Amino acid sequence: MTGESSTFDDPTAIADAILREAGPNIVMGLPLGLGKANHIANALYLRAVADPSIQLEIFTALTLEVPKAGSEIEHRFLDPINQRLFSGYPELLYAKALRQGTIPANIKVREFFFLAGAWLNVPQAQQNYVSANYTHVPGFLIERGVNVIAQLVAKRVENGETRYSLSCNTDLTIDMLRARAAGEVNFKLVGEVNSELPFMPGEGDVPAETFSHILDSRATDFPLFAPPKEAVSFTEYAIGLHVASLISDGGTLQLGIGQEGDAVARSLILRQNNNAAFCAVLDKLSHVDIDRPQQERAPFAEGLHGLSEMLVDAFLPLIDAGILKRAVDGVILHAGFFLGPKAFYRALREMPENDLQRLRMGPVSFTNEFYGNEEDKLRSRVKARFVNRAMMATLLGSVVSDGLDDGRLVSGVGGQFNFVNQAFAVKGARSIITLKSTRGDGSKAQSNIRWAYGHETIPRHLRDIVVTEYGIADLRGKSDRDVIVAMLAITDSRFQPKLLHHAKAAGKVEKDFEIPAAQCGNTPERISAVLTPLRAEGLLPPYPFGTDFTEIEQHLIPALESLKSATATLPHLIAFVLQGKPWATLDDKSDACLKRLGLSAPKTLKEMAYRLLVRAALNHHMKRGD
Repeated sequence: MTGESSTFDDPTAIADAILREAGPNIVMGLPLGLGKANHIANALYLRAVADPSIQLEIFTALTLEVPKAGSEIEHRFLDPINQRLFSGYPELLYAKALRQGTIPANIKVREFFFLAGAWLNVPQAQQNYVSANYTHVPGFLIERGVNVIAQLVAKRVENGETRYSLSCNTDLTIDMLRARAAGEVNFKLVGEVNSELPFMPGEGDVPAETFSHILDSRATDFPLFAPPKEAVSFTEYAIGLHVASLISDGGTLQLGIGQEGDAVARSLILRQNNNAAFCAVLDKLSHVDIDRPQQERAPFAEGLHGLSEMLVDAFLPLIDAGILKRAVDGVILHAGFFLGPKAFYRALREMPENDLQRLRMGPVSFTNEFYGNEEDKLRSRVKARFVNRAMMATLLGSVVSDGLDDGRLVSGVGGQFNFVNQAFAVKGARSIITLKSTRGDGSKAQSNIRWAYGHETIPRHLRDIVVTEYGIADLRGKSDRDVIVAMLAITDSRFQPKLLHHAKAAGKVEKDFEIPAAQCGNTPERISAVLTPLRAEGLLPPYPFGTDFTEIEQHLIPALESLKSATATLPHLIAFVLQGKPWATLDDKSDACLKRLGLSAPKTLKEMAYRLLVRAALNHHMKRGD
């Protein structure tokens, strides 16, 4: 596109301009996650609601929503947090209508990646889900006739020239702009300026004429969506420590969002800064008699290069620790999008320009795809380790990361298949799938390692490395029998006998095979015993990179989580309350928790009941010593 962009200060006016120029049939691409132009999307949505002759199709992913409370106690906990962290964030009207079932027939919303678990019970969202590798989305947009892309942007004016940064979402937009320049597609790129969005250097730094329309107004400026950091459990730390031993000095790291990504980053920092403690804890966690990949335990000398579809905030502490420093053409990290807490956005905004230039936001066709320009891509994939999380895995090595066996989607394929594929395409690369061995507590615990499952994200012929809190299973090139044995070694011991029975019944393991004694102690209690001393020393803190939760909220979260689990059945709840001894004396911190929930002085029978339940949960929490 050539010519000047038009600047607006009113979302309705920019929506009208788009409709005048693009016509009444709008296929709008909204970037994944943070980069959505919320006000523009809402204005177009309202125009289509008011006028049934307008056909609006929204193609997007990872729609962000302010957390919603499901119970009175959750309201008491969440409402102050939402006010503190999300006040002023404009909700996306299409998401609200989807949940209410009020989307009109002339509007379609299609997503290729869900916020995990957020849309499981919304039939219309499930019906309109599009299964896609991240790198395939530009092609799908072109085939659908996309004519509008509405993106949040950062603005900079230097020497009288206005430029905009695609900032948090270069992932697909850059490839779409390339396709537009090649004449493969014709769409209007419209931008919404946000003052909190960091101005990122690189290919996403574009001139004003790249856009047809810009929304730029104080009235539409809003605080970025910033989810708070969550606590890292002992299970996640055990996984992170194992993974950290698989990362080669001088190599390349891809990392995902969430507690397991934080655990890997913190474990790498422990390997670097307190190597003796790192090696000692690995010896205690690891089985001595299983076949596993060559581990690397030494501190980093050459350092790592980052290559990740997502620039997660945990990469910044790795830079500070002198771990992420291997430069390729002056760049130490390539990424396609970012999302994180407020401190992360601030760190990027305030980062010195020379340091920021070493972080390169670009398209997922570079980060997620090896084919095309392979010679350049190889240099950023030396000894690559692609670390991705899964929900479940089978004993034969297939991986379940995005959906359930009843067909419902939890999240999406995203880039996981891309990275697994790269691990086999690039010499010396490995795919590392991380997996909590179980879900649920006590009698409700289930194994996340199954004999079989009716859905898979990664087929077993692409099995590589799987890591649970109990160790590392190297599956690449192994026979089915040896894969089963390796997976059993990292399975929770409560579920090993039944899984082994399935394998023997299918003739996949010899009838006289027995799980070695050293592998029969895979219990949460053993993990806790090994890691508790490191937490006491401050080496494995619950929030390794900080959080926006207050100290009292941090204390409340595990207690409220245990209470939520206890409400599944009435007998379970009664046992939970009695075992929690809510009449016992609480410490000062627990009293502060009751005050935070407005339950210090209950005035109604309902509040008295809530106080009783919370006291029981806090006592459970105190007894566990979390």
